[in-house]
Amino acid sequence: MVSSVMDSLTFDIRPLPPFRLDLTAWALRRRARNIVDRWDGTTYRRVLVAGDVPVEAFVTQVGPSEHPRVAVRITGPRLTAEMRTQIKHLLSLALGLETNLQPFYALAYRDRRLAPLVEQFRGLKPPRFPSIFEAFVNAIACQQLSLTVGIELLNRLATRCGPVVSSAGAEQHAFPGAEDLRRVKAPTFRHLGFSYSKASSLLSLSRETLEGQFQPEQLLDLDNESAVQESLKLRGVGRWTAEYVLLRGLGRLDTFPGDDVGARNRLALWLGRDGPLDYDAVRRAVKRWQPYAGLVYFHLLLAGLTESGEMLPETAERRTHNSLLYLANGGAMKHRAG
Repeated sequence: MVSSVMDSLTFDIRPLPPFRLDLTAWALRRRARNIVDRWDGTTYRRVLVAGDVPVEAFVTQVGPSEHPRVAVRITGPRLTAEMRTQIKHLLSLALGLETNLQPFYALAYRDRRLAPLVEQFRGLKPPRFPSIFEAFVNAIACQQLSLTVGIELLNRLATRCGPVVSSAGAEQHAFPGAEDLRRVKAPTFRHLGFSYSKASSLLSLSRETLEGQFQPEQLLDLDNESAVQESLKLRGVGRWTAEYVLLRGLGRLDTFPGDDVGARNRLALWLGRDGPLDYDAVRRAVKRWQPYAGLVYFHLLLAGLTESGEMLPETAERRTHNSLLYLANGGAMKHRAG
């Protein structure tokens, strides 16, 4: 669906301080190659669907992190007050604008190891995908792959079937919903680079969601263990996927996905451990920061992005470099992270 006649609405959101849009946008997008969650150094942009209509949101921060204000402009066809309310809710969710960080900071600043990390990224809010369905699709796409390759697969999927906003001769894609994915045939998934098992999992997830056999938002009413058990009933969903969705889909900040190899390797390095951590060792290591282990996860993610040089303004040169790197790796399988 492509829209060409655009209206525009503007509004402000007052996040709970402290807040830094740049850090939060990077924790949400994870890679500069992400074409769904975009960041140019000053503005976060994303196409969101309000009702059945795709609209593009432009988000900038006004004021310092301790007294933040977020200015939002949305463009799309036939914009209404109800659509404005929906987009405001989705952005507040995705950017963690209403999350109170003060209890976490109180805990962190009493910890000699954690305090410097938290101070480095003060104002980072815990991001969430705008829908739990999107969290599952992200997790399934990134299973057993490097995050760079997983993001590339998600980009292809969004380009192939995500709702589109067309403005000034450019097309921007929203993340595909269940109906969008169900229209994609299994051979097309394979052509986009998905394995047969992942294609089957995504098609099954879409079908069960549309037919009401699985209702992702109902996971919000369950405790962590019950939500994991319900998630494990889905085709292709294991413990890592279920815990990833707990954190990035349901916003359960006490969750540090213990099977996330990239995250637990960063944790081991940061803790100065000689060897790798297994799942149980991760749980023991993060216990002292509960119920905020998930916030430690996001801070370590940004530490990794900073050390790798990933958290730099997106440029055509960087996009070309990342594309060549992906091709050189040949879609090399590493492991999931982020």
